[in-house]
Amino acid sequence: MTAFAKLFAVTVDCMDPVQLATFYQGFIGGRIRSSNPDFVVLTGPHDVRIDFQRVENPEPGPWPSPDAPRRVHLDFGVDDLAEAERLLLGLGARRACHQPGGDRFRVFLDPAGHPFCVTTFETAAAVPDE
Repeated sequence: MTAFAKLFAVTVDCMDPVQLATFYQGFIGGRIRSSNPDFVVLTGPHDVRIDFQRVENPEPGPWPSPDAPRRVHLDFGVDDLAEAERLLLGLGARRACHQPGGDRFRVFLDPAGHPFCVTTFETAAAVPDE
């Protein structure tokens, strides 16, 4: 199938775009390419772009909850889960109470309360059975 479109960014809604972009920059590196109080562009390694946009709803729905609105979450690959966890907790993330991945991945909540997952590169490369 011929591609019609190319994904160029994922946008995360939050109350404080500068603070949340700085958190993710501390984890994935990259650079802030554009920044104002309402919108920040973080370009990470390999041209992955995450945008952070101010919205005025202070709290995301609880995770996990069947009553929460549907959401998109980010997944990250790392060499060492324990080392990534230490870094993330130091940057202000919280480990989610519910950990459905066992030893395969860990779920964290960023400073704005968005869930995201971290797994090893080896696990990330494995494709689930179809």
